[in-house]
Amino acid sequence: MFCPHLFVPLSPMTQEEKTIIEERIVDVIKTVYDPEIPVNIYDLGMIYKIDVQDNGDVEVDMTFTAPNCPAADFILEDVRTKIESVEGVQNVNVNLVFEPAWDQSMMSEEARVELGFD
Repeated sequence: MFCPHLFVPLSPMTQEEKTIIEERIVDVIKTVYDPEIPVNIYDLGMIYKIDVQDNGDVEVDMTFTAPNCPAADFILEDVRTKIESVEGVQNVNVNLVFEPAWDQSMMSEEARVELGFD
């Protein structure tokens, strides 16, 4: 039985492999929602950085729409566990950052339309 989390590549990943993993990460992050907002956190612009390392480790910088988000722990854990489920990902470190501060301009066009900002 193959377990992707136990797979350690013998050589560094190619840029193409990293890009594929990053695209899969974006897909799973788009299934994470703030319970108070009917738009996923990726389209809300809450993900600032996704960095896939050669060894399959992933660093994510994300923020919240407000520093005192009551669902923060739930959202962070959801992001981490969903990224861990992506084939090729070894370890995940989700960094909560507040610089730059989130604002509505960070939302995708779809998010602005869904929330009535356009």
